[in-house]
Amino acid sequence: MKYYLASFLVIHALLTYSQGRKPFTETSPEQKHWVDSVYRKLNKKEKIAQLFFIRAHTNLGKAYEDSVASLIKRAKVGGLVFFQGGPGRQELLTRSYQSISKVPLLIAMDAEWGLGMRLDSTISYPYQMTLGAIQDNRLIYQMGQEIARDFKRLGMHLNFAPVVDINNNPRNPVINYRSFGDNKYNVALKAEAYLNGLQDEGILVSIKHFPGHGDTDVDSHNDLPKLNFTKARLDSLELYPFRELIKKGASGVMVAHMNIPALDNTKNLPSTLSRPVVTDLLKTELGFKGLAISDAMEMKGVVKYFPNGEADVRALIAGNDIIELSEDTERAIKLTREAIRKKRLSREQVRESVKKVLAAKYWAGLDSRTTLADTSDIHAMLNRPEVFALNQKLADAAVTVLRNDSLLKALNPDARTAFISVGVTEVTTFQKQLNISFPNSTNFILSKIASSSDIANIQKELRTYDQVILAIHDYRKRPQSKLDYNGQLNRFIAELPGRNIVTCLFANPYTLSALPGIEKSKTIIVNYQNSDEAQRASAKVLSGQMNASGRLPVTVSPLFKTGDGLQYMPIPEALTGNLVIK
Repeated sequence: MKYYLASFLVIHALLTYSQGRKPFTETSPEQKHWVDSVYRKLNKKEKIAQLFFIRAHTNLGKAYEDSVASLIKRAKVGGLVFFQGGPGRQELLTRSYQSISKVPLLIAMDAEWGLGMRLDSTISYPYQMTLGAIQDNRLIYQMGQEIARDFKRLGMHLNFAPVVDINNNPRNPVINYRSFGDNKYNVALKAEAYLNGLQDEGILVSIKHFPGHGDTDVDSHNDLPKLNFTKARLDSLELYPFRELIKKGASGVMVAHMNIPALDNTKNLPSTLSRPVVTDLLKTELGFKGLAISDAMEMKGVVKYFPNGEADVRALIAGNDIIELSEDTERAIKLTREAIRKKRLSREQVRESVKKVLAAKYWAGLDSRTTLADTSDIHAMLNRPEVFALNQKLADAAVTVLRNDSLLKALNPDARTAFISVGVTEVTTFQKQLNISFPNSTNFILSKIASSSDIANIQKELRTYDQVILAIHDYRKRPQSKLDYNGQLNRFIAELPGRNIVTCLFANPYTLSALPGIEKSKTIIVNYQNSDEAQRASAKVLSGQMNASGRLPVTVSPLFKTGDGLQYMPIPEALTGNLVIK
């Protein structure tokens, strides 16, 4: 009963802050007039080309940029997907590309945690696993709004986000920390908040990876995953967030490269190329009217068994409206024309998809070419104070206290305190912040390849300290389910919990299950990733300046399960006189 009440309150809160902008599929006379007028001006080849989106970078040099410009002119493609580079360079290049395109280009980016996922000098918001721990989904809605504003400033219209895969496989090599967690209700609610923030600000979305990539142990970038689940299992679990968000007006769905015999028993056929998956399930059964977008068609999961452009043609036949990143776009357009002539693909289906893409362009404001009129300083706009404040709020709200044997409340700011950060090579933000509140403290660091002598020296020194706070860091760009520490360091961590110490994790939460002895810690605080914001957030909790309200979004072991988390409330007078950490 409590769960259903909580869900109702969360849903009610979502409704109060979503403006509910109409989806692009709800046509108006003005939209229909623009779409029809543009469509009539395109020849057969150009109409097909509207369904193809090509790769763009601003960090690969002028020759690469010129090759993209040449393809825009020759092939008349429908859109671009920007990857690595810089915001200023991308803004200028977008202006240039739009100026040479016959039809305005729909500009996309895979920016799950904001522009910082792809561009330098821009902000990175928390991974979705971190967001999965947050209890106030309004913060996630606000994040969606800010990401949308950044997109519009750079002349972009479509974010390949949010991820709605339910990550119930800790060994998942490709989704993992990119998921909101393993609870389908939590995933759907948080994805809805993110989606609404983007769409209410005029940015199209692409929820992914349909019909659910969370329970795989193969990366579809490298090979074709196989899901041997029943239709009933898929319907009750993996499909749940997609079904709910389609009802709420998701403008796009990205289809994954997975072989799913329960949905289509064609041998080695990726779901992207399956008409029973894309048309029968997504469009007919779930009633999806928006953009069906293929995952990148250059991935091994799709071209391994369907090379030489056949995958592109089959993806269109299956019902995809947008083909993302073909290995050879001009070849794909040519093969598509042949497929139409041979009646493998109907002209009616192509017409419907092209008009859908044009309708999305109209919704995004591409009926006029004034999307980059703003001439203000781009660096200042993208790094405005309010986005850094929001980023810290998100990190603060995610801090999760899994275990607390009254040790947090007993921390003495005047006691001799040791702060140990492992997996690092320099003093951390976490340590520096705590040094302010614990003046009688010493910082120790141990790299992930620390020697036995380094560890022995620290163990000897620790005997003279009254309090020990251990921080476990993962500095890898893609935080996996197991830390890459050497054996000596793992043994050091395993032996420490026997003392009265506080353990803080700045890493993928699944690493808890691969740290023997961690369960003996008197206090365990989880932060999900190794950002400066997460380190400042934990420092606030330890210094008594902030409550911890996060909940574990995944089950990592029998001891630490989804939903675990103590609503830790510090005693204000316990640490009087501390400086406030911002």
